[in-house]
Amino acid sequence: MPEICRFYGIVIRMFFEDHPPPHFHAEYGSSEILVDIRSLSAMAGRLPPRAHGLVVEWAAQHQDELLDLWKKAVEMEPLHKIEPLG
Repeated sequence: MPEICRFYGIVIRMFFEDHPPPHFHAEYGSSEILVDIRSLSAMAGRLPPRAHGLVVEWAAQHQDELLDLWKKAVEMEPLHKIEPLG
């Protein structure tokens, strides 16, 4: 599962050929969440509130880019990194 971004101890990844809807995985410590790219809502899992807020803020800034990466991941194309929250 390629890492597409890392900031404040949060790691953002996408699986190749993953199931719909378009989403990404965010990990912080031992916690993980799956985030729907279109709605920016949690599909599964849980992060501490501060980490969750940072993930949603980052995703909102990069929503179009995340959707483009999702399409690439489904088609097994190489994924590039996205700028971290800063």
